[in-house]
Amino acid sequence: MTQHSKRASSEASEEARRFAALGAPPAAWSAPGARAPRGPVGKDPWARFGWLMAVIWLVFLVYPVIALLRSEAPLAWIVVGWIALVVFVVLYVTGFMHGMRGGGGLGRPPSTRQWVTFVVLIVCVLVSVPAEGGSALSFLPFIMSFASYGLTRVWHWITTAAAVIVAALCVFLLPGGLSYLSVLAIIGLLGVVNTVSTWLIIRSAEAEQLGLELATSEGREAVARDVHDLIGHSLTVVGLKAQLVRRLMDSDPERAKAELADIERLTAEAIAGVRSSVAGARATTLVEQLASSRDSLRAADIDLRVDGEPAALSPVQAITASWILREATTNALRHSEARTVRVLLAPGRLVVEDDGVGLAEGADDATGNGIRSMRERAAEAGAGFVIAASREAGASGTRVEVTW
Repeated sequence: MTQHSKRASSEASEEARRFAALGAPPAAWSAPGARAPRGPVGKDPWARFGWLMAVIWLVFLVYPVIALLRSEAPLAWIVVGWIALVVFVVLYVTGFMHGMRGGGGLGRPPSTRQWVTFVVLIVCVLVSVPAEGGSALSFLPFIMSFASYGLTRVWHWITTAAAVIVAALCVFLLPGGLSYLSVLAIIGLLGVVNTVSTWLIIRSAEAEQLGLELATSEGREAVARDVHDLIGHSLTVVGLKAQLVRRLMDSDPERAKAELADIERLTAEAIAGVRSSVAGARATTLVEQLASSRDSLRAADIDLRVDGEPAALSPVQAITASWILREATTNALRHSEARTVRVLLAPGRLVVEDDGVGLAEGADDATGNGIRSMRERAAEAGAGFVIAASREAGASGTRVEVTW
């Protein structure tokens, strides 16, 4: 998986959770997807204007405002009620903004500021009761949502249960309490919504984490496969050339020097290939691989015959074909004892066939690194892969075929 596709997938997942947060209850600011991504806050619209969601929900505090305006309590309690209301609003909005910047909740440990804010919000509600009476119940949905999205799962349940019990007691035990029956219904409904919403958000975060771990694992496997293909092929060729040099040192010193120069070049290419593979930036064209395979096979006195042109394959197909050709060449050098290797290039098709000793029994189902690597690369490219005995009359070699 490329870095671009990982980043695009992560951004898409982040946006999906942000839109979900827009429809969540009052304090859904603490959801993972509701937080601003890392980077300059000023450049992210959600981080700059997301606090508006907190302000929109504050419209439900109109009931405590009306209660304070109509309150017949002593003036001191009314003043305390107004102060508590203002403090509640300020803490709620700043808490919203703090939550978007990583304040904790929903699987992450809440910060100390989160706990302090939660306690002060409750205190604001309690001191508002003398002046507002039953209208103070309108604060409970905000307290519930703060606990659900900004604290822990345990405190979600504690706060939800406490809010339902308090509201029910006020409705059924206090004189005139039935007038707040609608508030009890809203609290009960909000408890259900918060429970489901937070569960979904937590599961989404867990799924994203698993996806990240899977992508990391797949990336490591891809790098390991690339390194195997590069090192396995290069060392095989280097070994053959070293044997050739040993035979030529006395009889043909000049050719031995040329082969040593090739060994140096192959070693340097292998090192560079491993480095760029780890960096995720290496690519070998099919034309280059054909030339490399021809040179490698020539060192082992194996003739390479090519039917067709590399242009017969699309650029994307050619990348996969070059890797499979590399591995097929390595296998031919190591195991085939062939005299000739034929490569067929046709639209949507690559065939590599040799006239060597052929496959061992059951080799088509082999799980060796070489065959597994070719099979995996073909599968990733959406191509079919077959390794079988040669179809040439009288031949006993091996045939590798990839079709798109």
